[in-house]
Amino acid sequence: MQTPSFTGLAIQPTDIDAAAARLAGVAHRTPARTSRTADERTGARLYFKCENFQRMGAFKFRGAYNALSQFSPEQRQRGVIAFSSGNHAQAIALAARLLGMPSAIVMPADSPAAKLAATRGYQQGQPDSEVVLYDRYTEDREAIGKRLAAERGMTLIPPYDHPHVMAGQGTAAAELLDEVGPLDLLVVCVGGGGLISGCAVAAHARAPGIEVIGVEPEAGNDVQQSLAAGRIVKIDTPRTLADGAQTQAAGALTFPVIQRLVRRVVTATDAQLVSTMRFFAERMKMVVEPTGCLAAAALLEGAVDARGCRVGIVISGGNVDLSHYASLIGSAG
Repeated sequence: MQTPSFTGLAIQPTDIDAAAARLAGVAHRTPARTSRTADERTGARLYFKCENFQRMGAFKFRGAYNALSQFSPEQRQRGVIAFSSGNHAQAIALAARLLGMPSAIVMPADSPAAKLAATRGYQQGQPDSEVVLYDRYTEDREAIGKRLAAERGMTLIPPYDHPHVMAGQGTAAAELLDEVGPLDLLVVCVGGGGLISGCAVAAHARAPGIEVIGVEPEAGNDVQQSLAAGRIVKIDTPRTLADGAQTQAAGALTFPVIQRLVRRVVTATDAQLVSTMRFFAERMKMVVEPTGCLAAAALLEGAVDARGCRVGIVISGGNVDLSHYASLIGSAG
């Protein structure tokens, strides 16, 4: 089958290859794990790309480091600003520390305590670095980020709608396919679209004919609605356990990639995410955050029929408060 055209999209396969070169020796090459139980349950051969074992516990490190490593000397001196519910925050803070630049991170006041603590930990000892808190339900994080960037002369790196971020995230799928070979399906969680857009480009470049499927929380299916409408649909901030997917809309750069390269988007409920968290803990001995369970939940709960297929699943992260984690998987018993 012919490789689809990437013409006019924000990133190309060569951008992902260049990102992989920048990340070599810095990002972890995360494992691709299998589960006989999951295979029997779905009738498929599943390969889990475990980005919960990435540096700072999520795929976000890939895009953050790829973006910051391309800063000019002047940009590095002034530093970076970002807004995030947690994983992009930690990724930017860690990448900035590794590259010796200040960081200011705009985070929701109700971010998981573990993510707040980790972000501040990565900033420790870095001059002019701080976490700025806001209310995700009443304040606009993008407006806050742009204002602070203008006031401080910092470079704003958004969590998903940036070509360097998208290309960095795509290296996760590139690694998976290079390791396990061609796949019939690739299933990826969807927030603002940075991960799935990068992964879709990488997947289609390596495995023509592959189908890429996105998974959103049921309460926040803005990308599913956008694909149906043929335009970006914005929703209210969704209330879901999947805090990493509490986005209101896809990005201006990510959505065209999704339109062209993603076959469809399905959803998973919070209850299904909790059930999948428990599956990972019991069967695969892994801690996975709710957002990180989205792609697997779609398969394990039957939203995606993958019988007879070779399937890649991106586990996006494992950053979750342990007390909250324990209460969630305990409730699923």
